[in-house]
Amino acid sequence: MSVTTLPRSHQKPPPPQEQELPGSQEKMRPQPIEEDLTPEKVERTFKTNIFGFFYLTRAAVPHLKEGASIINTTSVQAYDPSYHLMDYACTKAAILNFTRSLAKELAPKKIRVNAVAPGPIWTPLIPASYPADQLKDFGKKTLFKRPGQPAEVAPSYLFLAAQSESSFITGEVIHVNGGQAMTG
Repeated sequence: MSVTTLPRSHQKPPPPQEQELPGSQEKMRPQPIEEDLTPEKVERTFKTNIFGFFYLTRAAVPHLKEGASIINTTSVQAYDPSYHLMDYACTKAAILNFTRSLAKELAPKKIRVNAVAPGPIWTPLIPASYPADQLKDFGKKTLFKRPGQPAEVAPSYLFLAAQSESSFITGEVIHVNGGQAMTG
């Protein structure tokens, strides 16, 4: 993955106040370690979910100006991992630490690096990842007793992208998870 593979309309960096690098590579497949979690599957999950962040960020950073914002997508799984999503959860924890480390590296250049950590959000990934009998309870453990919707997550990205609203925020994570308390 490189900047040169992006569509031509996306290759020119926007003005600094609008410049952002949203990152999200999603892949989640329930698989217990004793059954289906092979080294090949772990490697494929890491290549999909964390290596892409590294390569895209490495290619984009030289083009970012002061005031730019990098916004990564981690997950509630980085903080409260499910046993059957071990490889996925590990990549989300890696994204969390990638975000915090990169924030420290890019702060002298006045480039903000943050993340959004969605909890149970109803996306096409969910029915593709879980058996039908488990879907009826998806999101029921939140304080709202339902899964969130993508439209409820999107404002977090907009807030972090807006220089006028979040210019003093870096290395942070916004949790959009229906009230699940997260620490760390």
